[in-house]
Amino acid sequence: MITLIAAAAENNALGKDNQLVWHLPNDFKRFKQITSGHYIIMGRKTFESFPKPLPNRTHIIITRQKNYHYEGCLVANSIEKAVELAPKDEEIFIIGGAEIYNQSIDFADKIELTRVHSSFEADAFFPEINPNQWNLIFEEHHQKDEKHNFDFTFQTFVKK
Repeated sequence: MITLIAAAAENNALGKDNQLVWHLPNDFKRFKQITSGHYIIMGRKTFESFPKPLPNRTHIIITRQKNYHYEGCLVANSIEKAVELAPKDEEIFIIGGAEIYNQSIDFADKIELTRVHSSFEADAFFPEINPNQWNLIFEEHHQKDEKHNFDFTFQTFVKK
């Protein structure tokens, strides 16, 4: 099972200058809960935006750089090779960035999306979710509050 997991704004914005443009603690908690103990696949720039590797996950980094190495992480030069590095019976999570989401949405089985109910200026965008290809099976709305500056909705889509 291949799952894309992301937080995207109403205009599909993911981030700007390799950074998120919002801070939603409950989204981080959900991301950690869903991905802990699993293989996570990401592009090099996404990986390098973290202060250090995320605990309790096996990182697979996609890069075109020859000889790229990071202690404790697996490295691949394509999304296909990255998927091959993970065990076949595992749920694999693709965590970004935009280019990696675009390359993998057509063969993904599920999307775990946090829809941030605002639009942002961005330079990275999540691909459009085609309603002819995906069914929304779960939705949980959250109002903005003292810790969350924007309304947001957790959504789960499965491939039709």
